[in-house]
Amino acid sequence: MILGNESAERVLLYLECFKRVYASQIARKFDCPVSMIQNQLRRMERDNLLESVKFGNLRVYSFNPRYPLLPELRKLLRRRLDLMDREQYERLFVERRRPRKQGKPLMSYDG
Repeated sequence: MILGNESAERVLLYLECFKRVYASQIARKFDCPVSMIQNQLRRMERDNLLESVKFGNLRVYSFNPRYPLLPELRKLLRRRLDLMDREQYERLFVERRRPRKQGKPLMSYDG
């Protein structure tokens, strides 16, 4: 863990990968309570690290581009993702949007 709090790290890593997220999306991926993720998102928004926009009944969060330490934080998160085990990275941070075309070869992972 780079932040001392597993749920905060999950939120930030997920944001680094997907840019815009909502609480239930992260909770479902990490199999944890939505309330735990919502608390982290609210805390980070209160601290101006994140900003959110409401779409209907869904609140979507993203990094606040005006946060002064954002470039350094994002470099740290990217480095954490680079050091992650390949299988764990693919399980947690790669989302397939549609089935692969029949007969199409698998792409190799180069980091």
